[in-house]
Amino acid sequence: MTDMLITTTENIPGKNYEILGEVFGVTTQSRNAVSDLGAGLKSLVGGEIKGYTKMLRNSRREALARLRDEAADLGADAIVMMRFDSGSIAGDMQSIVAYGTAVKFVD
Repeated sequence: MTDMLITTTENIPGKNYEILGEVFGVTTQSRNAVSDLGAGLKSLVGGEIKGYTKMLRNSRREALARLRDEAADLGADAIVMMRFDSGSIAGDMQSIVAYGTAVKFVD
């Protein structure tokens, strides 16, 4: 469901809603050896490590898709107070979580 409203704000102007509960979308990606080699070389001269940037961008999209799916399973119309969090696992994996509150519109 790609048309679900996701907002970082608490209130949606003009909408009343009931809270259905917390929802999460999580993905964990591993870096590949080529990206690690490129990152090592790039650290010598500085600059953006595009392989990592691409991995994180894709991870964020996947986390959002999973967040939408979990909210849709609850019958939600929207997600409010959405946030991202991230962390490293074992030095070569990156975990991204999108989380928020699933809501159902009421009159």
